[in-house]
Amino acid sequence: MLSLSRRQFLLTTTASTLVALHPFAARAQAGQAHLRILATTDLHCHVQSYDYYADKPNDTMGLARTASLIAAIRAEAGNSITVDNGDYMQGNPMADFIAYSKGMKDGDLHPVIAGMNALGFDAGTLGNHEFNYGVPFLDLVNARAEFPIVCANFAKSLGASPREDLLYTQPYVILDRELTDGAGAKLPIRIGLIGFVPPQILQWDRSHLEGKFAVRDIVTAAQAWVPQMREDGADIVVALCHSGIDAGPYAEGMENAALHLAAVTGIDAVVTGHHHRQFPGKDFEGEGIDNANGTLMGKPAVMAGFWGSHMGMIDLLLAQDGGTWTIAAHESTLRPIYERLEDRSIKPLATDFAPAIAATATTHDETLAYVRAEVGKTEAPLHSYFALVADDPSVQIVSLAQVWYVTQLLKGTAHEGLPILSAAAPFKAGGRGGPDYYTDVATGPVAIKNVADLYLYPNTLQAVRVTGAQLKDWLERSAGLFNQITPGAADQPLINPDFPSYNFDVIDGLTYQIDVTQPSKYAPDGALANKDANRIVNLMFNGAPVDPAAEFIVASNNYRAGGGGTFPGADGSTTILRAPDTNRDVIVRYIVDQGTIRPAADANWSFAPAGGATVTFDTGPKAAAYLPEVQARGLKIEAAGEGEGGFARFRITL
Repeated sequence: MLSLSRRQFLLTTTASTLVALHPFAARAQAGQAHLRILATTDLHCHVQSYDYYADKPNDTMGLARTASLIAAIRAEAGNSITVDNGDYMQGNPMADFIAYSKGMKDGDLHPVIAGMNALGFDAGTLGNHEFNYGVPFLDLVNARAEFPIVCANFAKSLGASPREDLLYTQPYVILDRELTDGAGAKLPIRIGLIGFVPPQILQWDRSHLEGKFAVRDIVTAAQAWVPQMREDGADIVVALCHSGIDAGPYAEGMENAALHLAAVTGIDAVVTGHHHRQFPGKDFEGEGIDNANGTLMGKPAVMAGFWGSHMGMIDLLLAQDGGTWTIAAHESTLRPIYERLEDRSIKPLATDFAPAIAATATTHDETLAYVRAEVGKTEAPLHSYFALVADDPSVQIVSLAQVWYVTQLLKGTAHEGLPILSAAAPFKAGGRGGPDYYTDVATGPVAIKNVADLYLYPNTLQAVRVTGAQLKDWLERSAGLFNQITPGAADQPLINPDFPSYNFDVIDGLTYQIDVTQPSKYAPDGALANKDANRIVNLMFNGAPVDPAAEFIVASNNYRAGGGGTFPGADGSTTILRAPDTNRDVIVRYIVDQGTIRPAADANWSFAPAGGATVTFDTGPKAAAYLPEVQARGLKIEAAGEGEGGFARFRITL
């Protein structure tokens, strides 16, 4: 495999202060050296500290801010490497502008790669979102990266064993470095870096990958390749795992395998991500997970948030004995780029890294022009503050556009005449995105930035043909968002924080109620939990109960139709339409066609009575302005003070 010599980068330290010398460096003796592994993950093309959806600066995001922390630590710590853990390319309007408007040709430099090159990464790996625009586009992007990109489980074809796979990129890289020990001597070390991506990419980007690429289980691939890394001379091995932390038992092909990967013999440290959470911290618990010491299965690990919100750092005190390096001590920490104060304001903890800003300045300006282009008008505000507790205009407009589009495409086909429904979910609904992470489009002009705000992901539109029974189970899966509520009890938390809002599908064209006093039929990961549970009640179509044997068309997206989220009736086998257009493009076309849209929520779903129980629901503080609107739609809701982390709390009577 490739072995690289140390590249030299001219870096300007822009952090406000340098970090104090780490105790490992201070106590290192002759034959001992302090090594720092600095990590980013899930950048999603956020280079500048700018929210293109809101069209304003944002101090909570941006590689440019994280880079200033990294540059400061590099200046203070003589021995360090910098790695990226994937999902670097897709995820904001800048990324979509390049992919769908400006385009790329051979030799072009993608802005996120320009920003990463400016900082000088030592290596990176692929994330699942790297495939959203297709592999040929990914090839063009990665071609200009001035650092190796590794992945050991994504292949053009599989061989009889992992080592015989025809991989898309090199599985690992070994970096030849020199460490300065406690006595000032220079000692050689070979640092191995190996990468992994979730096997579910074949489902999530089926249209780009099916029949052309293959994947291996993460742990299986590691068990094969790590011994070869050692054979090739790696003194230590660091896994770049674009996969989250699942505390459950190991299962072949599991999506979030970082905990079990850490148990593989020969791996010394793990950089993890994908979950958009933080480790060490309070986000993960379970056997083998040690937040106090920052370890997975006893090995140092780190997950550095998302969008550049944190820099992850693994400190290793290495000792050499007879030419063999061992880890004498370790520490895992996170460095945030901002702090949220008690008054909900944001205090930046890092300044911009000037080379990254300069490298993306032109594309930044082009993106602003792109997102500000007007496409139509809306007669009603589009917001998602209450999208998890009531039918919502921001979800409604997506459904209206999807039905409009699919109706046209199915004319003259064998599916014409079947009822066309739409499944759509609120993407921006607070949660770990924070109290400002909501759609909020005022009445008046609608620009492309507003459409991107309504629909975050560059999914393509797809439609499935399902039965009434599958529809009900689809909604049962969606209803797992809610905690089980005791009838008549007071102020119970309504939302399960482990359930992502993008899996809360509302199916437009039906009417139904959700009985949250019943247990959820499905667990947050989609596994069957209570087979006889029945949260969906009074399910109707055109005023009559839905016939379990009746057939329906449901407009959705490639992620859901291909099995994303594990929804009954959506596993790829029921797909009858794979449209060439993204859901965002469909929304833009619909708004252009209509000129002026009137996205009034029709209250097609509601909560079933729960004996007067009250539940609490946290949302963005700006929701207060829309409280009368949602009350007028029949929801018994009132303000209930402040929630945690800058959120506002509301009380709902069921």
